[in-house]
Amino acid sequence: MSKDILLDVKGLKIEGYSDEKWNPIIKGVDLQLRKGEVLGLIGESGAGKSTLGLAAMGFVRAGCRITAGSAMFDGLDLVTAPESQKRALWGTHLTYVAQSAAASFNPAHKLIDQTIGATVRDGIQPRADAERDAVKLYDSLMLPNPETIGDRYPHQVSGGQLQRVMTAMAMSSRPKLIVFDEPTTALDVTTQVEVLLAMRKAVREHGAAAIYITHDLAVVAQMANRIKVLRYGEEVEEAETREMLSNPQQDYTKSLWSVRALHKEPEQSEDIVLSVNNVDAAYGKVKVLHDVSIALPRGKTVAIVGESGSGKSTTARVMTGLLPPSKGSVTFNSETLPNALAGRTKDQLRRIQMIYQMADTAMNPRQTVGEIIGRPLEFYHGLRGRAQDDKVVELLHDIELSEEFIDRLPSELSGGQKQRICIARALAAEPEVIICDEVTSALDQIVQEGILKLLLKLQKEKGLSYFFITHDIAVVEAISDEIVVMNQGQVVEQGLKTQVLNPPFPDYTELLLSSVPEMDPDWLTDLAQKRGMAGAT
Repeated sequence: MSKDILLDVKGLKIEGYSDEKWNPIIKGVDLQLRKGEVLGLIGESGAGKSTLGLAAMGFVRAGCRITAGSAMFDGLDLVTAPESQKRALWGTHLTYVAQSAAASFNPAHKLIDQTIGATVRDGIQPRADAERDAVKLYDSLMLPNPETIGDRYPHQVSGGQLQRVMTAMAMSSRPKLIVFDEPTTALDVTTQVEVLLAMRKAVREHGAAAIYITHDLAVVAQMANRIKVLRYGEEVEEAETREMLSNPQQDYTKSLWSVRALHKEPEQSEDIVLSVNNVDAAYGKVKVLHDVSIALPRGKTVAIVGESGSGKSTTARVMTGLLPPSKGSVTFNSETLPNALAGRTKDQLRRIQMIYQMADTAMNPRQTVGEIIGRPLEFYHGLRGRAQDDKVVELLHDIELSEEFIDRLPSELSGGQKQRICIARALAAEPEVIICDEVTSALDQIVQEGILKLLLKLQKEKGLSYFFITHDIAVVEAISDEIVVMNQGQVVEQGLKTQVLNPPFPDYTELLLSSVPEMDPDWLTDLAQKRGMAGAT
């Protein structure tokens, strides 16, 4: 093996146990990674990207097994190495940034303790030095108050901030190999630019190699030297990034490049189903929303966009009664709703449902898919037994999953499958309004397109109305009728999609739109230079 080859995976085969049998997940894949190189892994949900990325570290999830192949890391075969030898590498020489940081942190420990835990435990640095370096990493990853944010607990920061802390944790020990598993999924577009720059700079400065798993082709174009495409656990093709983007060879790869053909034509409507009226809201003494007014026309989709911390999800929490406003009201079908969740009737709760961004933390890990979807069927509609099972199967078909999933646990599902189960659970209530909080952010482009088509189909058939909270402008273009732009807890622009997305733009809207990654490997560098940002080279 060449001296500059850090990782050499050959003929890797992995199986997973489900439906009382072992089924192939990875079907004989090869993978090579040189020191200081970034390899992008892309493909649909369920293609085996995360399974392959973890196996490259010598790790397989419960219910999986490696049946063939090798994974040579720095002269050690991680497939046959004893567990004790691999554990000595995990968290220091081999690190992992998970897709869902919220499900990966211990809620009982401060962020700084978790960031530097492995570094101090293995004697890489004394605690004082490790803390000092952690603060520098927090700062480079654009975290607020880098000197003190480590004193917080996981629940005291946003999802996007937690994702960046996890990235700092992975980099703290100066690893030889980092596996990034959708690390910017939870970030808004402007923050994503900053974090991508910081990650790219850190990888280059520390000489680490990285596997970058993502469904976002424009993001991988900024990060990867080479791209490998997976489908059904097999390699479709691999090439240098510029060659792959300009000249994909396989039809499947070309199909990945050409998705997002949806374009919804907006229509004005005066029939308002749900409205937020002059709302102020706060967390404790910290005021978050300032005189927010938003209206949702019946049968339409209003997209709410803005940076992390702009107040998007807080507005959704006010709508659902999870956060009572300090001023203002929420009106549903011309009726003023009780501010707090506890004051609302079961029927009011049923008619307004919410789908959360983090599917991992939104489902009980001990309940099967059938139980998760069946709960609202029993609670709202009194369905039990065979009638409930039949309705669960019908809902699974609606979200393009088979009845075979009914007995699976969340841990047996891919990220995209988990989110689809959350969508089915919301549909089970038969609501009038669904608040979608970044529901497609964890899905690859092909699955996103399927979900968006499904949501549009259900909207047309059932007259559903959607609030769609997202930082993905392509999703906004595909599904919205109207757009609300929020910044620092205020509505700064709103109107029909055709009005908001056509120039001239207000400064903040221009910032958001210009931060959407493009399928050009030079895009991030060019944008950073234009804005005079650190790490532009």
